[in-house]
Amino acid sequence: MKRQDSGFSLIEILVVVAIIGILTSIAVPAYGGYVTRSRLVEAFSGLGTAQTSAEEYWSNNHTYAGFDTVDATHPRRLPPNSANFTFTLGANASDSAYTLVATGNTGSPVDGFVFTIDQNGTRATTAAPTGYGTSTSCWIDRKGGQCVQ
Repeated sequence: MKRQDSGFSLIEILVVVAIIGILTSIAVPAYGGYVTRSRLVEAFSGLGTAQTSAEEYWSNNHTYAGFDTVDATHPRRLPPNSANFTFTLGANASDSAYTLVATGNTGSPVDGFVFTIDQNGTRATTAAPTGYGTSTSCWIDRKGGQCVQ
């Protein structure tokens, strides 16, 4: 009587390893894209909140200049800087105009992104990593230049 060996052959193991490799090569880049997009939301929500604060500041002071001033009587009106983004008031702040800027921090997954919003609510992506593109009319959150709705 012939005894049959149990277990896996080398070919079967190599096929499984190949399938795992193919799935991993697809899943890891896709996951990285989702992580980046989730961190971009921080900039979008921060700029939206700061825009509301800027309009409130203007209604009280009739100027946007000094919106970013922090002292004992004026708390920080811009969103707090984080591990991913730094929020600033653009150099063009005047009585009637401003630009709020969210800049991706060096070394973070959002390094290279720069988003802005102005007093008219115009959103712009002024800088982005390779593959994302820029826009003067929207915030881009996906490779290929797709805008946030």
